[in-house]
Amino acid sequence: MATIRERNKELIIKAASQLFANRGFAATKTIDIAQLAGVPKPNVYYYFKNKENLYRSVLESIVEPLLQSSEPLHENSDPTVAMKDYIRAKIRISKEHPYASKVFASEIMHGAPRLPEDIKAQLLEQAQRSTAQIQSWIDQELMAPVDPHHLLFTIWAATQTYADFDWQIATVTGKSKLNDADYEIAAELIERLVIKGCEIKASL
Repeated sequence: MATIRERNKELIIKAASQLFANRGFAATKTIDIAQLAGVPKPNVYYYFKNKENLYRSVLESIVEPLLQSSEPLHENSDPTVAMKDYIRAKIRISKEHPYASKVFASEIMHGAPRLPEDIKAQLLEQAQRSTAQIQSWIDQELMAPVDPHHLLFTIWAATQTYADFDWQIATVTGKSKLNDADYEIAAELIERLVIKGCEIKASL
């Protein structure tokens, strides 16, 4: 069971994610975060000291699932299973962490000025491990000789768009919010495009 401290921190991070996503770092006020979280303003400073630390916590809240999402690529010997699980993990992030995903995307689009160096290093290491795994499947002739980096970029773009450009998607589909079925359809389509397009084969 979560403690009061853990529950309050989670409420604050969730509120901060929404406001940072909608307004940006500079325009977001601590008092507004506190009001949206339903906690006294001093609590924000008690748990996070300042807005910069809170912003880092928001980034960390999305970086952790981003790092975990690549584990299927290394835990499954079958590249078809691994790729499907990876794509679904990425879609799940967009579904479960939409605001934090937008904050992360905005940070990257602005040149990552506030992204801590240790987080940059972790993300780079993850990308290097993932491209190496894809290259190993190519070397084993388990998939077409595509560029591993650009395959990753394509998957990132296809999955993260459901969080980062949700307004556009909702407008085009005529929905106020996507439901579970929509995310399932998206995952299945991306899987098909990647697996068939890259000619990924099941390992023997």
